[in-house]
Amino acid sequence: MNQRINLKLIAASLISACTVSGVFAQNGGLPIVTTAVPMLRISADARSGGMGDANLAIAPDVNSIFTNQSKIPFMDKKGGLGLTYSPWLKDIGVTDVYLLSAAGYYKLDDNQALTSSIRYFNLGNIEFTDAYGNPQTSQNPREFAWDLGYARKLSDKMSLGIALRYINSKLATGDPNNSGVQYKAGTSVAGDITWYYNGVKENEGGWSFAAAITNLGNKISYTNDAQAKDYIPANLGIGAAYTKVFDEYNKITFDVDINKLLVPTPPSDFTDSTLIQYRSKNIVSSWFSSFGDAGGFSNELKLLQISGGAEYWYNSQFALRAGYYYEDKSQGDLQYFSLGIGLKYQAFGLNFSYLVPSGSGTTRNPLSNTLRFGVLFDLGHSESSSSSN
Repeated sequence: MNQRINLKLIAASLISACTVSGVFAQNGGLPIVTTAVPMLRISADARSGGMGDANLAIAPDVNSIFTNQSKIPFMDKKGGLGLTYSPWLKDIGVTDVYLLSAAGYYKLDDNQALTSSIRYFNLGNIEFTDAYGNPQTSQNPREFAWDLGYARKLSDKMSLGIALRYINSKLATGDPNNSGVQYKAGTSVAGDITWYYNGVKENEGGWSFAAAITNLGNKISYTNDAQAKDYIPANLGIGAAYTKVFDEYNKITFDVDINKLLVPTPPSDFTDSTLIQYRSKNIVSSWFSSFGDAGGFSNELKLLQISGGAEYWYNSQFALRAGYYYEDKSQGDLQYFSLGIGLKYQAFGLNFSYLVPSGSGTTRNPLSNTLRFGVLFDLGHSESSSSSN
């Protein structure tokens, strides 16, 4: 039982990226790029969870709001709702750490849509101790992000989307471990700009492409120290998907996403002074400098996260999915396979995904050996536009 609690504490600390401590891990000389509120980069739906978290360019559903809301005008219903539950650390017996997400959209007409979504990440009950391991207090760290968005078609095949996001991350309050530092909930505001090209023909298939710049916003702070502000996970993602339609009953889609954090690489000579200098960088210039501060082109490639997957649909009612996610060893070595299924009947849909256990310790995915599930509801009549699903 004590081992389970310790594993939970360690894993929860890693998940929540408690960068308020100012510690940057290093591996092979290339520092790990870390951010606050990594929840914002967690796949928030079970469909893409079954495809290695690849989701930018695949056919739209209501959960596209989390990654690329520009796809929503291509939905064929007036509105929709989606709910997803993702338990964390089930593999080690933890039951109170989970991610809940909800999304909804409403089409103003065939070309415009309004979107909204919320993510809530509960890290369970955490016991804090002092430097000698003596129990001090227990708290319930939790985070949430609420979005409002707008998407519009620019043509029959192309669209743009924008979103504004409020972020609240409460990892601790007061002085829970008697360290002399007063903690508070961190808040920030961020925005997304997304693009989608839909070249898929209903009876023939084809290519689709996407790009998304997400979480462009202020740094976040968990104390009153003006210098102790951490970057949120601003990110650039590009994706491509190809759909092959065999006949009126069978089709398959292959997709791949490449993501890069728009966050500066931490200094390799980590000291208090270099940490202050790192944190004091201008937020806008840091987005651009993140493309060339890793120490050479080969190191920049190591900062990329790659995910790919496949989705097979039968009669637009039953889906099988598989995918793979890759992260370089220097950045955490998170690599895994995932599987998923989908069911759709009239206005109701179900998605399930399973992450195949892999890695150990900090490289073991918190969703290993866990079944995630989501429900989707279509609302209103069909629009003249259509999606692939």
